[in-house]
Amino acid sequence: MAELQAASPRARLSDYGITVGDYPRGILNAITDIAGVCVGHETIVSGSGPLIPGVGPVRTGVTVIIPGPEPWDRPRFAGFHCVSGVGELTGLTLVGEWGMLKGPIALTNTWSVGTVRDALVAAAVRQRQGSSPLWAMPVVGETWDGLLNDVEGQHVGPEHVDAALARAADGHVREGNVGGGTGMVCHGFKGGIGTSSRLVTIGDRSFGVGVLVQANHGHRKRLRINGCNVGGLFSVTDVPIPADAGHLYGRAAIAPPQGRGGSVIVIVATDAPLLPRQCSRLAQRASFGLARMGGAGENWSGDMLLAFSTANPQIAEAHSDLPPLTVAVDQLSDPYIDELFYAAIDATEEAIVNALFAAETMTGRDGNTVHALPLAPVADALNRQQLRPKGGQR
Repeated sequence: MAELQAASPRARLSDYGITVGDYPRGILNAITDIAGVCVGHETIVSGSGPLIPGVGPVRTGVTVIIPGPEPWDRPRFAGFHCVSGVGELTGLTLVGEWGMLKGPIALTNTWSVGTVRDALVAAAVRQRQGSSPLWAMPVVGETWDGLLNDVEGQHVGPEHVDAALARAADGHVREGNVGGGTGMVCHGFKGGIGTSSRLVTIGDRSFGVGVLVQANHGHRKRLRINGCNVGGLFSVTDVPIPADAGHLYGRAAIAPPQGRGGSVIVIVATDAPLLPRQCSRLAQRASFGLARMGGAGENWSGDMLLAFSTANPQIAEAHSDLPPLTVAVDQLSDPYIDELFYAAIDATEEAIVNALFAAETMTGRDGNTVHALPLAPVADALNRQQLRPKGGQR
């Protein structure tokens, strides 16, 4: 296989002819390959120079994921998995109790979770005027962007959530420094939003698995892509890391409270007919994609995963004003689920890679600069590894 050159300075992994795993990508290689799923971003960037709390500089935003049509009134089976609980993904107690997701999912920074949650409810109330009162627990995830952003200024407002909802669409998903991922750092490089998908054939049926991540985690020295030690290609002299970035971003370990933690939120969507416990299992397996890249759920990292299925739309009947006594559902038999596990692992790894590949160097508060992952040497190393004969031959 010939080595391929990307068409632009910042590109996706697939643009370099590099694959992760054995399953084909979806047409868009995005979570939006799952029919009905939409994604919208609102990015907030303003100011420069020294940090003035409440003023800026601002490097933040919000990302929304719509699981399908009428998300507040048509629940989807869902489940979750927590690798490390040093973070927040609201609404999980309801997901755990009912095994269902009701409403959109939103991703933002740590100190804007409450605002975003309330804005989602307000948007739903406006949308459902004249309907019966809404009861739901919005799902909002966070990662900390305070290295680049005036996080304590809480600059994400209801108008930004409304804008992200209005922009939510199927099709191409912007990645890198966008939405909730605007100010994030991943494995010592600029991180953010990334997405990927896989197609799986089981028997005579085909299913999709799509993943979207907000990546703000990991040590540089542990960064692996397709098993290649990518983090080891770059010293902090070659590609600097801000002095106060903390141990999770690749510098020497420093003691709390000075240490700055990172986190990652992983959202998995599938059109396979999974029940809630199977969604939880799928979310758990997606965490192996984090591990393959060097993620370890460190002490200061909040690593949370949520999976939902767009199949079985008839379960909405059970939550109607006049529900039937029983509702029949379709279920993939457990012995066939492994293919979805493998697809989720591969898509999670590539989603994080795509976040790293798309993100551009950013300077934020106090002149802190987080550099983009240099793509040319990474692509060269990955291509050479992909071309290497199997079985240990040289």
